[in-house]
Amino acid sequence: MKPALGKKLAIAGTILLLLFLVKVFGLDQYLTLTFLKGQQARFAALYAANPLVVLGAYALLYIAVTALSLPGAAVMTLAGGALFGLVAGTIVVSFASTIGATCACIVARYLLRDWVQKKFGDKLTKINEGMAREGGFYLFSLRLVPIFPFFIVNLVMGLTPIRMTTFYWVSQLGMLPATLVFVNAGRELARLESLSGILSPGLLLSFALLGLLPLAAKKLLGLFRGAAKSHGEEHGNL
Repeated sequence: MKPALGKKLAIAGTILLLLFLVKVFGLDQYLTLTFLKGQQARFAALYAANPLVVLGAYALLYIAVTALSLPGAAVMTLAGGALFGLVAGTIVVSFASTIGATCACIVARYLLRDWVQKKFGDKLTKINEGMAREGGFYLFSLRLVPIFPFFIVNLVMGLTPIRMTTFYWVSQLGMLPATLVFVNAGRELARLESLSGILSPGLLLSFALLGLLPLAAKKLLGLFRGAAKSHGEEHGNL
C-alpha cells in the first residue's frame, strides 16, 4: 500500500469512526436549540467560574463540529452569543467557524478531489470555471448568502483549485455578517423558539443582495475598464 493512500485511509477511517460515535451515543442531541435553552443557566455558571476553559472548550468543539460537517453550527453560534456576548462571541465564532471550515475543505480536497474530479468532472466544470473567472469574489458571494448551507460550500470548494489561504480569509470576511446576526440572536436565546425565527424574508433578501454586490462590482469595473480602453484606442487612431 502506498504511504499516501495509507494516510488517506487512516484519515477517512478516523472521520467515519467519529461520525459513528456521534450517531451511536446520540451526541447530536446536544447540538439542538432545545438542549441549549434548557442548559443555558448551567453553561453561564460554568463560564463565570472558568471563563478561559469554557471559551477554549467551546472553540475546540465548534471547530470539530464544523470540520466534520455536523449539523449544529447554527446552534453553536447562538450559544456563543448567549454565553460570551456580542463582541467576544463574534470573535470566537468567527475564528472557530473559519478554522473548522478550512479543515473541512482540506479534508474534502485531500480525500475526495481526485476521485470526484474523475467521476464527476463534467459537473464540476462550471464551478471551476466560476472560480477561475471570479476567484475569491465567487466564494465571497456564496459566503454572504446564508440560504446556502456553509458546510456544502466548504466541501465543494475543496474540489476547486482555490488556495487555502484565500479560502480562509475570504470565508472569515464573508461569513462575518451572518455570524453577527446569529450571535446577536443568541443574546435573546430565552425568547427564541426556532432557528427559522432568526432569518426573516427581508433579512434573507438583504443577504442575497449583499452576496451579489461583489460580483456586480467586479462586472461594472470590467465594463468600465473595457470602455476606457476602447476610448483610448479610438483617440489613438485619430
